Amino acid sequence: MEMNRIFEAALNIKSPWIIEKVDFDAKQKRLDLRLNFKKGTTFEYEENGIVGHYKAYDTIEKEWRHLNFFEHECYLIARVPRIKTPDGKTHLIQPEWSGLQNGFTLLFEAFILQLAKGMPVNIVGQITHVSDHKIWSILDKYTEKARESCDYSEVTKIGMDETSIAKGHDYITLFVDLEKKKTIFVTNGKDSSTVVAFKKDFEAHGGSVGSITDVSCDMSPAFIKGVKETLPNAQITFDKFHIIKIINESVDAVRREEAKSNPLLKGSRYIFLKNEVNLTEAQRAKKKELSLPELNIKSMQALNIREAFQQIYAAPTEEIFEQLLTQWHDWAIASELPPMACAAQTIKRHWDGVVQWKKSQINNGILEGLNSVIQAAKRKARGYKAKHFKTIAYLITGGLDFSQINPACLPT
Repeated sequence: MEMNRIFEAALNIKSPWIIEKVDFDAKQKRLDLRLNFKKGTTFEYEENGIVGHYKAYDTIEKEWRHLNFFEHECYLIARVPRIKTPDGKTHLIQPEWSGLQNGFTLLFEAFILQLAKGMPVNIVGQITHVSDHKIWSILDKYTEKARESCDYSEVTKIGMDETSIAKGHDYITLFVDLEKKKTIFVTNGKDSSTVVAFKKDFEAHGGSVGSITDVSCDMSPAFIKGVKETLPNAQITFDKFHIIKIINESVDAVRREEAKSNPLLKGSRYIFLKNEVNLTEAQRAKKKELSLPELNIKSMQALNIREAFQQIYAAPTEEIFEQLLTQWHDWAIASELPPMACAAQTIKRHWDGVVQWKKSQINNGILEGLNSVIQAAKRKARGYKAKHFKTIAYLITGGLDFSQINPACLPT
């Protein structure tokens, strides 16, 4: 009996529940704790307008997986009461330790959630000896339940970006609260309908699309169309990381074409892709060599155009920002480097959204970071199934507060 009380204290078992028996099987590496409730106990029931305290009508034996006792799997086994309400219906009373997923305690589910944030689900399954199917079921239920209580009434600035589920195939689009730096909505696809889906979910969580003042996104025509049609008061800021990516691709196109006839450019790709601060000493030396005026390296001219564009973002005022952008555009067009001229023309077509950055000062840097976290997790797991990808995105980047559902979870 003393051992039983020790386990009751360790597991925080409270009245009316008591541990009646402890079964330990060293060979099977299993510990069973058998529980019961005190005779005469009444159980509170409140649902569908019926409120009251009722004695047990009968019981059903149920089992829950709990945290391991050292290396031994631990299970709680209890006769769970059913009560009969005045309407003649019977209802099963769930013990306070019972989790969302049938057959697991709240503490064990909290452990699963914590592991799944940092490692692939198949590894979590190997550690806990729980099937991937059941783990995904736990993750799905917790993310869905946690999102029900999310309040987006104060969200005014969002970022949106797509990410691939599988290389070259399906996509999902993430919507991020740029001020709180967390994912608030994930939906399938990457067309304008994703913004419509976002609106529906946003309003269901207390948000008002009229309150959204700024949106950071790439130059996708679908995203632009969705924002203009769905978010009436939002000003679009074209994400500077996306713009620089376009210019980088143009620089690389110049380099690839020139490398066909100029052996000096062999092995120089990363010199043109990296920023100066990220170059190795050897790369800096090579860059200096390629910069010699007498060599007339077109790729270096393209690189100079890219570096000049990056410096525009340090402009002290909106007026100077636009002046510098105009000068840069004219330079790129006059460079006689078709890829650079093409990049300049793209920026010209999206001029207002590029200039808007100086006013909004927002970008998708945080979203790109969240996206990279998701992709890294996907690579470790050798790819998530489409139906689970949104769950893992919410779990890792959604900042969801599971403590409101499960007191064993740490609050965010």
